[in-house]
Amino acid sequence: MFKRRDKRSVLKIAQESLYPKGGWGRAASYVVHRLRRLPDPPDRIARGIASGVFISFTPFFGLHFIFSGIVAVLIRGNLFAAMLSTFFGNPITFPIIAAFSIRLGNAMLGTHSEGPVSGVFEAFSRASSDLWWNFTALFYDREANWEGLGIFFDSVFLPYLIGGLIPGLIAGFTAYYLSKPLIAAYQRRRARMLKRST
Repeated sequence: MFKRRDKRSVLKIAQESLYPKGGWGRAASYVVHRLRRLPDPPDRIARGIASGVFISFTPFFGLHFIFSGIVAVLIRGNLFAAMLSTFFGNPITFPIIAAFSIRLGNAMLGTHSEGPVSGVFEAFSRASSDLWWNFTALFYDREANWEGLGIFFDSVFLPYLIGGLIPGLIAGFTAYYLSKPLIAAYQRRRARMLKRST
């Protein structure tokens, strides 16, 4: 019933995850449209939006939906708005967010960074190698090695996490204060239009 008629190749799926079929403008307008149509009060929707935007500044890739939902529950925000607003972090904004957060995190922690690109890619590469080595060590007689993961944690993950908190909070509060009046105005206008049509 919910299956696609046209089967997509792996290359097509990867391409559309980086650049949606209708473009980023159409994807953004869809998210905005869905947010405006939510039935909750504007304050609750705005809190959900704030939690999703805030979580976009954390290095928990693949878990942003879950963590935005947790934050939304904690601050009594709308869960669906929280999950939709995690799209603030996307392939266009993530490199900017990551570079800024890692640099700020290193400054806050007083650690040295080898550079925004080379050091991060090297840390990712070593962490990936360690994960694969340790996974295969389960099946062969080898000793696990966690050195690369330790370097990744110290040079990328921890600075990203610490450095993303302040800009994430600023972006979250900004999203809250910008979205709340817009949603309230939209809901009032929609209520007037529905009243006229009945």
